Amino acid sequence: MRPELAEYEHLSAGKVREIYEIDESTLLMVVTDRISAYDFVLDTEIPDKGRVLTAMSEYFFEQIDFPNHLAGPLDDERIPQSVLGRAMVCKKLDMLPFECVARGYLTGSGLKEYQKTGAVCGVKLPEGLVEASRLPEPIFTPATKAEIGDHDENVSFDVMINALGKERAEQMRDATLRVYTQAAELAADHGVILADTKLEFGLDENGQLILADEVLTPDSSRYWPADSYEEGKVQPSFDKQYVRNWLTSPKSGWNSKDGTPPPPLPGSVVEATRGRYVEAYERISGRRFADWIGSCV
Repeated sequence: MRPELAEYEHLSAGKVREIYEIDESTLLMVVTDRISAYDFVLDTEIPDKGRVLTAMSEYFFEQIDFPNHLAGPLDDERIPQSVLGRAMVCKKLDMLPFECVARGYLTGSGLKEYQKTGAVCGVKLPEGLVEASRLPEPIFTPATKAEIGDHDENVSFDVMINALGKERAEQMRDATLRVYTQAAELAADHGVILADTKLEFGLDENGQLILADEVLTPDSSRYWPADSYEEGKVQPSFDKQYVRNWLTSPKSGWNSKDGTPPPPLPGSVVEATRGRYVEAYERISGRRFADWIGSCV
């Protein structure tokens, strides 16, 4: 008989995830249907988002050749029925205090920094790059982890070296680029571009570097359809950009700069956003989301 969620001690809550303690060596990571934008957690949830992110993480944990934090299957008997399909049993790790970002294309905060300095996180780039330019090779651009409501801050690799030591920082950089390269090849095989991704790592009891948290989901990565890719313009993406676009449109009536929380999302935006998450999973994994739902009942 499966345990009740209330039987586990609740340790922490993030924008999307809730962490519970199973025992001294394992945690239960529960993925909610919450969605965040512009450093706010919205009141409106996206149905099945937690299951999509969990399914996507499981797919890449299977495919990527790097140690990860999974400590049991996704139907593990330690997972309560109420969260089955959107929860993972994970090893307890000593989490490292940096977001590890790999970029294969120039967009977002990387593009803004490049336009000001010609570099991203201290990595000098060629002149003449524009929105969505493919980089000569993937680059590593770390960031500090921010509390809820704050921005992650891009930092140079030297900041990471000063905090963790040269050997550990280089190990994390090399691991990030290795995981990104593997994932980008998998996505490309299915007609999808992995523009960039954000990873987190921790250390196990032996000091081994372990890939943790979510991995290569539409929340932590930018995925673009390859068949419509065109350098110089903002690409359509399989993530919450649809939500961001609505929030900043006149239709929402919301001003992102006045500090007030965003308004509730209309049903059409919720449905369209759910569709993009599901499409990302199905296109990249080659699996049917309905089959995943069936396995969670």
